[in-house]
Amino acid sequence: MRPRIEELGWRPTPMGEISLRRRWDPVAGADVHEIKLDDEFLMSSLFTEAEEEMSRLALADLRAGGRSGGFDVAVGGLGLGYTALTLLADPGVRSLTVVEALAEVVDWHESGLIPAGRTLAADPRCRLERADFFAAVASPGGLLPDAPERVFDALVVDIDHSPRHVLDPSHAAFYTPEGTRRLAEHLRPGGVFALWSNDPPDEDYTAVLGAAMERVRAEVVSFHNPYQDRPATNTVYLGTRPRL
Repeated sequence: MRPRIEELGWRPTPMGEISLRRRWDPVAGADVHEIKLDDEFLMSSLFTEAEEEMSRLALADLRAGGRSGGFDVAVGGLGLGYTALTLLADPGVRSLTVVEALAEVVDWHESGLIPAGRTLAADPRCRLERADFFAAVASPGGLLPDAPERVFDALVVDIDHSPRHVLDPSHAAFYTPEGTRRLAEHLRPGGVFALWSNDPPDEDYTAVLGAAMERVRAEVVSFHNPYQDRPATNTVYLGTRPRL
């Protein structure tokens, strides 16, 4: 008989001890995969609606701006892969680059310990890049070391809990006006930025985005929490780089 909770992977990292576990959840009636950093939950396969909706909203904004397809998309943060899977499910996505700082998470996908990894590895449009997304955005070398001038139609980010609750102090600069300006440089004119947040909409951060981008808004995504038997919400921030 399989144990109710299985630790599939564990490693120390500069940010803390990261672990991957699979457990049987009687409420969901299914296996649930979870990634934890020390005692903090980073990702659960039980709650994926907001990150999936973030991907759909980013592509919808590209189409609203006049594009029909051939999208080159970059994702900051791999997690359990649901953001990437949703993007790849759209035939308009031509290429997908996923930038993940923790090599352990990439290894778990590539070895098949995380179910999404098999699909991502089999899709020729998808590239998994081991790098610090925030450092790459801030550097002149770009997101891809072998293509420093590469820009994207959409940048979709799901790493920190929110602009105010970051996993590492080094991430904080990304959410400043200067960090947002540097971020926009990695987008083509008319390109879309999307950010997941666990917190309610933050007017101050929306104003920061608005100083560098247009069509800025905070979308509240509602989904059912089976443990509390009531709706829960996340926030998706969206902004578009102005056309030249």
